[in-house]
Amino acid sequence: MELSKNFNHTEAEAKWYAHWIEKKYFSSTPDEREPYTIVIPPPNVTGVLHMGHALNNTIQDVLIRHARMHGKNACWVPGTDHASIATEAKVVQMLRERNITKASLSRQEFLKYAWEWKDKYGGIILQQLRKLGCSADWDRTTFTMDDHYYKTVIKVFVDLYNKGLIYRGERMINWDVKAKTALSDEEVIYKETNSKLYYVRYNVIEESAVGLHDLASPGSIVIATVRPETILGDTAICVSPKDERYKHLVGKTALVPLINRRIPIIADDYVEMEFGTGALKITPAHDMNDYNIGKKYGLEVIDILNDDGTLSEAAQLFVGEDRFEARKKMVAALEEAKHIVKIEDYKNQVGYSERSDAVVEPKLSLQWWLSMKKLSEPALKAVLDETIKFFPPKYVNTYRYWMENVKDWCVSRQLWWGQRIPAWYDEEGNFYVAESEEEALQQAMSREPRAARKEGSQPEARSSKLIQDEDVLDTWFSSWLWPMEVFRGLSDPGNKDIEYYYPTQTLVTAPEIIFFWVARMIISGYEYKHEKPFSNVYFTGIVRDELGRKMSKSLGNSPDLLALIDKYGADAVRFGILISSPAGNDLLFDVKEESTLKQGSFFINKIWNAMKLVKMWESRSTAKSQQSTENFAVTWFEQRLNEAKLEIEKLYEQFKLSEALKTIYSLIWDDFCSWYLEWIKPGFEQSIDAGVYNKTIEFFEELMQLLHPFMPFVTEEIYHLLQKHDDDICVKQSMVDNQWSMEVLRQGHLLKNVITTIRDARNKNNIKPKESIELFIQSANKETYTSFEEILKKQVNAASLSFTQENITGSIVTTNEEDKFYIKSEQQADTATLKAELEKDLVYQKNFLQSVQKKLNNERFVQNAKPEIVELERKKQADAEARIKTLQESLKNLI
Repeated sequence: MELSKNFNHTEAEAKWYAHWIEKKYFSSTPDEREPYTIVIPPPNVTGVLHMGHALNNTIQDVLIRHARMHGKNACWVPGTDHASIATEAKVVQMLRERNITKASLSRQEFLKYAWEWKDKYGGIILQQLRKLGCSADWDRTTFTMDDHYYKTVIKVFVDLYNKGLIYRGERMINWDVKAKTALSDEEVIYKETNSKLYYVRYNVIEESAVGLHDLASPGSIVIATVRPETILGDTAICVSPKDERYKHLVGKTALVPLINRRIPIIADDYVEMEFGTGALKITPAHDMNDYNIGKKYGLEVIDILNDDGTLSEAAQLFVGEDRFEARKKMVAALEEAKHIVKIEDYKNQVGYSERSDAVVEPKLSLQWWLSMKKLSEPALKAVLDETIKFFPPKYVNTYRYWMENVKDWCVSRQLWWGQRIPAWYDEEGNFYVAESEEEALQQAMSREPRAARKEGSQPEARSSKLIQDEDVLDTWFSSWLWPMEVFRGLSDPGNKDIEYYYPTQTLVTAPEIIFFWVARMIISGYEYKHEKPFSNVYFTGIVRDELGRKMSKSLGNSPDLLALIDKYGADAVRFGILISSPAGNDLLFDVKEESTLKQGSFFINKIWNAMKLVKMWESRSTAKSQQSTENFAVTWFEQRLNEAKLEIEKLYEQFKLSEALKTIYSLIWDDFCSWYLEWIKPGFEQSIDAGVYNKTIEFFEELMQLLHPFMPFVTEEIYHLLQKHDDDICVKQSMVDNQWSMEVLRQGHLLKNVITTIRDARNKNNIKPKESIELFIQSANKETYTSFEEILKKQVNAASLSFTQENITGSIVTTNEEDKFYIKSEQQADTATLKAELEKDLVYQKNFLQSVQKKLNNERFVQNAKPEIVELERKKQADAEARIKTLQESLKNLI
């Protein structure tokens, strides 16, 4: 069979992925094997594959392929999240393109369009994951709006309500004016923003039973604000009771500029005298802290904003204007009325919606809440006692901070796409929480105690007509059930899948959703399965560009991942993403140079050319007297391979996948290609021992097994090209032999060093590669060289190799630790150049020895460092001293 010049990734990817699917290698059903389960962090149905997805899903695929190749029943469950806010925005955009507004549609009509959009675009990202080579069990694909999933979310809501953990209440929330919905605190992203700080003068008056005193007598008070439009909603001014500047004003009345609303001046320890002017405007409807002060003092709440961020009738001025346009007009009006004292540039943290990127407004709103404190306790304990392990463990502190300061969760959203809140209202305003309207109606007719009643309503039902709550549940309220409900663990309790696959083994996710999703899944797992949902959490880093900026569409710094796969191939892309992505640390991706992807391509070419080289030897393979077991190169590489396998397995256990890939890369590129293949390479038109050839094929296949989880397509292709197979590397079982000979490895290390040393000496003395030399070795351990003597001769092109205890005159001298090597060639040795090189090396070794001795003479270092570290430094000292002695003797011989 003629081999192509290069690996054709396009052809191989299509061929092998179709083959794996046909063979159902990715499908899993419960059996007697140990399960290894991963559930995908469900991407939004609005999503398309980007670098973050590539990193996260490549890691998952590496773990699942590795488990599959080690005899475990690997199950990777894929799926998508309905993403209420993002998807509804996409549907509204689609409708706008058809000249249809959401307001003109009924709920059912809108949902019909939403499902149309989802059916057309919602599965794109899962198809794209196949291009990346992801080996998920596609038959198990789950969507958070699937019928069984929808019903489960509703069931959980009702259960938590009946337990007294879900309640309805009016509280301050984060409001997304673009999506027109509430947001949880975790969905608000704070960004440093260049703002203006406006110093505004409020006139102060003094009221009495008789009437108003002279407006000018008490004077005025100045406050500083970055949101002057909210002045229209002020209902008090607050100062510190310790502030001598304002004590005379406490109890008096101020006038809200432009509209002259009378508001009290109050004192509270909340106010910091040093902040701003030491006086705060209190706007209970538009600030979290102001709301709390307002409740404490019974202040009026005036909401000046409509849901879309325009000013409401309550504002009195600039009604219907956008809040930021109103701000400009408010400032102009305040300046004209002489209320502006000064304006300063100001940097502050402004909250933006994670979903729409609109500036978030604090808003008083009636919402549904889940009480989190008690629910969170088992979930916090599970991580702190390492029942669930975090990789890297630094995120435990982040998790602990969130969980110890957990707030009640606002679970309602003012949208139509999603699981509709299962609460029904009667004409009197009473509400009934139930899994269906029929159950709610039964509650209404029987007035069951769990039905909440509006204060003052009659105990008997006056009407059988009920209206369901218009809101839907927060998307995270469905995805927190993901590890259970993908196996129908709540909709069909006790089924085979949930009993076999749960708890899952590993969750791979990003640290920014550690509370959004990770914590909440742990909470729901303990609440409904009474055990952890997964054993390990692997946190990936963030993919950033070469300037350190997070990749995003808005910055235009995110490459087209599918185009990169088309250009370089899925294997090179996977390699490029993982080779520099240690757990929890951000990945810097050079968008312009695409250097790591090119490195992946070079690696593939290296392997491909190595395969072609080995296949060339197939026809030259003959049985000879020297068997593979007697060949040092074969013996050494077998030991090196066993050593590397164990090292790689330990790296897998520690979730150091980037380091594992680097180890495999070095093993293949350096140890196998650069050394082993060169050591066994037959001479021109010479044959190769059949035993050596067969072992080489065996080694090559084992290397492809090690690499397969990272680069599945090229490894499967090469596996089948090396020799005919009835099985596939995708499911071939890997074995780890934890036995190897340290002596053989030491000899191999010595051989590489000696070859490098002699080649360097040849180069420095301009001895051409084709020119043979006579090599003399002066060593106290002559027997060390006998096992690889023939390899050494071939690698340095030595016509003869002899051992000597005498100095060889007229030769080039070089050293390796305590051993000396004398090189004789037809070319006259350049004594001056050689002397200069030896003196240069001697200076370096003396400086190195001095630095090591300085460290060993430091008592603090010797006492505090690990014993193995100290021993390593002592070994360095001994090696340097031996090297110096050898160099000094070599220099004497040149005189």
